[in-house]
Amino acid sequence: MAKVLTALQPSGVLHLGNYFGAIEPAVTLQAQHDLTMFVVDYHAITVPQKPDELRRNILFATAAYLACGIDPKKTLLFQQSAVPQHAELAWILQCVARMGELERMTQFKDKAGAKAEKVSVGLFTYPVLMAADILLYDTQTVPVGADQKQHVELARDLAIRFNRDYGETFVVPEPSIRAEGARVMGLDDPTKKMSKSAASAKNYISLLDDEGAILKKVKAAVTDSGAAVRAGEGRPAMTNLLTIYSLVTRRSIKEIENDYLGKGYGDFKADLAEVITLWLKPLQAKIETYLEHEEELVKILDAGAQKARERAERRMKAVRERIGVAL
Repeated sequence: MAKVLTALQPSGVLHLGNYFGAIEPAVTLQAQHDLTMFVVDYHAITVPQKPDELRRNILFATAAYLACGIDPKKTLLFQQSAVPQHAELAWILQCVARMGELERMTQFKDKAGAKAEKVSVGLFTYPVLMAADILLYDTQTVPVGADQKQHVELARDLAIRFNRDYGETFVVPEPSIRAEGARVMGLDDPTKKMSKSAASAKNYISLLDDEGAILKKVKAAVTDSGAAVRAGEGRPAMTNLLTIYSLVTRRSIKEIENDYLGKGYGDFKADLAEVITLWLKPLQAKIETYLEHEEELVKILDAGAQKARERAERRMKAVRERIGVAL
């Protein structure tokens, strides 16, 4: 079985894009591969966080993973900060990485914008921590959205450079991008990925949104010129909405288009809101049930962290020996 790794930042705003782009594929992968999945809380603190809120979000993310079908008996599930080897390897890899490589990271440019000199150093260097996350576990495959492919390429470059300079140590990972549904786009801007850090909540459908919120957001979603419910080139808004409809109902976009021949956006949006609501309700009930038993969530994370520390330490022993700090 291939060793596969995936992770998400803890957030109270996990949305449809997170589910279809990362969580659902992980549920499938755990049945076929050796899957490592964790809550990247150290990545979350690259921007200011309220401590109590971050703690709640770590538990919420864990509950959501479990509710969606992640099985800790099949998947190594843990909290990133509970495995200190992640931060240790990140520092070593920062000494291998080059400034120019990090300056070329497009996500940093997008997030920092014109305020690059005022954002945290962590926001600049977090791709190196992501590389450490990947390389610690002999990862062969990293499922990512197209926007994260550049970060996996950095992990590859750092692994190859370290292996060249210090001897064969790391497996060189490969990115895996899901062809359909990997990039669910924003409802308010179909040219950008649905994002929990978006300026407006109208950008995304949260996994916890109720029926009223979903209907309001879908009705407010931007559309393309014309009235045809049709996907295709030059129609990014309807392509995105039809993709969401298709992912939720497991029906092809062509079938859905045929249902709305001669109908307008109003009918389509009302139905889209309904199918999303019906799809989310059982998932929301499962998440709430898990959150009612926080102590069990902590036990699951702690058990996973213990196993992860054992795996990570085996790799770190080799790294320390290679660079000359092991006495």
